[in-house]
Amino acid sequence: MVSTEEIVAQACPLISELGGLFYFSEQALTVGASLGLDPVQLYFLGRGGVLGDVEATVINCTFGYFKESAVGPIWNSARALVDPRDAARAYTECCQEFGRHHLADVEGLEAFCREARAVAKAAPTTALPLFAGLAQQPLATDFPALATQLITLLREFRGGSHLLAITSNGLHPTVAHYLSRPDVFFNFGYEEKDVPQVTDDDRDRLRAANELTDRLMIPAFSVLEPSGEEILLRGLHAIGARLPVPS
Repeated sequence: MVSTEEIVAQACPLISELGGLFYFSEQALTVGASLGLDPVQLYFLGRGGVLGDVEATVINCTFGYFKESAVGPIWNSARALVDPRDAARAYTECCQEFGRHHLADVEGLEAFCREARAVAKAAPTTALPLFAGLAQQPLATDFPALATQLITLLREFRGGSHLLAITSNGLHPTVAHYLSRPDVFFNFGYEEKDVPQVTDDDRDRLRAANELTDRLMIPAFSVLEPSGEEILLRGLHAIGARLPVPS
């Protein structure tokens, strides 16, 4: 029998990879343009809009990994054009349309959505504001759309838990981000002068944070029966084979 720890280890990388693919998809870019938002403005306002019309500092601390001075101009210029809650609803609809467009003929989505929804319902929202906010968005009633929506929701659960684990291990998010994703570090508003000097202690703290993140996932995933675990993993692989990576 496969342990819950092994299910988490197999499922969560797929959830992290697939849950954000709609962010800059053709569907999202079209909606953003109709709202007068560029792709980055839509990303910030659409994802952060579940928190309401908050200050940029709130968005910075909940997103976690962006350079602080880059967040304010993007968030403030975007919310001057569109109400954040309206943008959040539009972004959820983008996520749903992404699933409808790519997953219409994927088999087993009803069963996958049942298991993914069980995990999402079992996941705690304490100290996870983006996950809590996104969980309040209306769920799609068709399974292709619901599948991508649930994966994105679980991605927010995992991402928020990871940020929580990083800070609880005394590691600055900028350092953690650079160690984890050096290939996209500069996409988050950073410049060459911002590259941190990392130490072995930083690497140890990140390793501990990754282990803690996995442990934080276990209670939610433990609600699955062995058959449900298999359905979830099989569904993630089938969905991953269909969802394109936006250029």
